[in-house]
Amino acid sequence: MSSTPPSSSNGVLSSIKFHVLARIKRFLKPKAARVSSDPSDKLDMSITKADSNNIDKVENCESAMQAMGKQSFEEDEEESVISLKRCVKKLHFGSWEEKEVTAKEIERLAKEDIRVSKLITELGVVPELVSMVASEVPGRRLAGLKALVQLVRGSYKIKALTVEAGIFPKLPKRIDLVDESTKRECAELLLSLSSLANSQFPIASPDFLPFIKDIMESDSNFETKQLYLGALCNLSTVIENVGPLVSAGLVPILLGLSSIKENSEKALATLGNLVVTLMGKEAIENSLMMPESLIEILTWENKPKCQELSAYILMILAHQSSTQRKKMAQAGIVPVLLEVALLGSQLAQKRALKLLQWFKDERQSKMGPHSGPQTPRMAMGSPINTMEAKEGKRMMKSLVKQSLHRKMEIITQRANAPGDPTKLKSLVISTSSKSLPY
Repeated sequence: MSSTPPSSSNGVLSSIKFHVLARIKRFLKPKAARVSSDPSDKLDMSITKADSNNIDKVENCESAMQAMGKQSFEEDEEESVISLKRCVKKLHFGSWEEKEVTAKEIERLAKEDIRVSKLITELGVVPELVSMVASEVPGRRLAGLKALVQLVRGSYKIKALTVEAGIFPKLPKRIDLVDESTKRECAELLLSLSSLANSQFPIASPDFLPFIKDIMESDSNFETKQLYLGALCNLSTVIENVGPLVSAGLVPILLGLSSIKENSEKALATLGNLVVTLMGKEAIENSLMMPESLIEILTWENKPKCQELSAYILMILAHQSSTQRKKMAQAGIVPVLLEVALLGSQLAQKRALKLLQWFKDERQSKMGPHSGPQTPRMAMGSPINTMEAKEGKRMMKSLVKQSLHRKMEIITQRANAPGDPTKLKSLVISTSSKSLPY
């Protein structure tokens, strides 16, 4: 398969043409000048004609070389197709050892050129590779996985064919029976196939979810967990997949991973997709980590995206739920929201202010007129009551000024604080929620 592509032949021919024409032009330039100065010089004219003939010969030579290169490339391409067919024949009808070798060759070819991947797929290799994934032999299974990972790369059609061939039920079920390489290749394949969820392709299958759950709970490689998190995030975008994801017990695991800064963004994005459904919302509300874990994420000043996602989930949980708002208030969310509203990103600020408005409205509704016997109001107008009223107003203005002055000092300290997150956090915690207008 050592063929020379047309782009390489054209490059060589273009280089030859450039150098030859450059030399001819350098040769012709002084001659042309002499012809224009002395038209009667027949010798110069004859040389010019000879040079013109040489140019024609060069161009004819170039055309011939291009034709030869094209013919050679077509012959090599035909030979490559025949070689591929032999390779695929071994995958279909060869021994298991030959199938394993062929799968490795398919992996290599697909990695080099995506056009070869499409050609190989048209020869019907996907079902055979999927059957290799179900093998109990580790090397054979790994070879099939690696070949599929390269084939599905960048091709919607091949991904759909792989899913239709039944890849999900054939993936490993127990992590103690596979090595780290197999775990990673499974993650690569799932991440690639899960992108079909964005096109509404029906890929919901609970068969591989227990395997992912075990991976998340184990001490597997960090990069491998990131790949599985990406696959779960893609799957959670389709509402039909929410049920299997929640039933598999992935919500507590995602909440735990969201508290780890390296995994937080993808885990929160997945939870954000789950919380918009009734089943997902109930699973998140019933977690023992709620709402403390999400409130803690709101304090991550160097993770604005995580702050935005955490505020989004808290908004959905708090909306029309006084029980959840009460739990959040008891967990100390109000001062944290004030911090985000002052120093967070633009989107985080909007969401924090919305939450603060809900807490403010709820507090005002609790401070309404109470039932039961009311104390009688004294009639205003007497000199004594007028003096008392003026004194009360004066004291109230003084308290308001002191409160405003104190809040301006806190805001100024936060704005001028150096990049020490512990100092900023201590300022927020030291501020009593009673002094806030919410």
